[in-house]
Amino acid sequence: MPQHGSVRDARGASLALRHDMARGIWTGALSFGLVNIPVEVHTAVRDTRPHFRLLHAKDRSPINYERICQKEGAAVGWDDLVKGYEYEKGRFVVLTKEDFAAAALEKTRRIDILDFVKAEDIDDRFFDKPYYLTPGKGGDVAYGLLREAIRESGRIGIAKFILRDVQHLAAVEVVDEALVLSTLRFADELVDAGTLSLPKRKAVGKKELDMATTLVESLAAEWSPEKYTDDYRENLMRVIKAKMKGKKADLVAEEPPRDAKVIDLMERLRQSLDASSGRGRRRGAAVSRAPARTPRATRRSKPASGSRARTSQRRRAS
Repeated sequence: MPQHGSVRDARGASLALRHDMARGIWTGALSFGLVNIPVEVHTAVRDTRPHFRLLHAKDRSPINYERICQKEGAAVGWDDLVKGYEYEKGRFVVLTKEDFAAAALEKTRRIDILDFVKAEDIDDRFFDKPYYLTPGKGGDVAYGLLREAIRESGRIGIAKFILRDVQHLAAVEVVDEALVLSTLRFADELVDAGTLSLPKRKAVGKKELDMATTLVESLAAEWSPEKYTDDYRENLMRVIKAKMKGKKADLVAEEPPRDAKVIDLMERLRQSLDASSGRGRRRGAAVSRAPARTPRATRRSKPASGSRARTSQRRRAS
């Protein structure tokens, strides 16, 4: 039977989990030291965006894509295609199957943990896509042992593995009862922020900073991912469903547009503070009327150790 629940992904976000024990997208072993644990890799995220096909407006027939030679203007068959690397505008180096084979790494079925590092030392910009690791046949005990060892250490495993002929850098961490494998970006994939034009700290005035900090604090809340929804996707789906029924869609109300021009920073901060304080009073009144809730800390006997305990300065940049 499929099981439904909620877990937190490698970025700390809550995911609706539907685990039906289907075969993973990758099977092999999680390796560290001389230990090998049989595991399967399962996708931890799902694409909920609507996807569209291009149709011929006249008869609603799907349109196929053709491979057209830019020089000849004619379609080219698959057998006549080669792969080329453009090293300068209009100039290419052609690579053959033998070239790719020569560069390819050994296709091992292992996720090799190379190091265990402190969770807080990893810049959030390195993290890419999360996957669930589940134990393979006979691997439950070893899987549980590694999971609890990582949880107790507060460290994250850094590993390499090959998926679909591509080598990936990855992090192995604990999220609730699961080991989560998150692909990481390599260091040379990140743009150096030093190449950008950014204001210096000394350019920020003390009075403005104090007021801005007060505004931030007035908008403070607990992280609740369920309350942040994709309004555009929701509207698209409402339009689609309404058109299927020949009706008019009831769309999500759009927030009033904000003036993009900054006239007076201090005045805008004051206005924002006034608005947020009013909202805070209404929120406080609603809370006082609502029944008391059990604090999260008491509902959860132990934090999801191993999931990155991020400071406010190191929140995900992407």
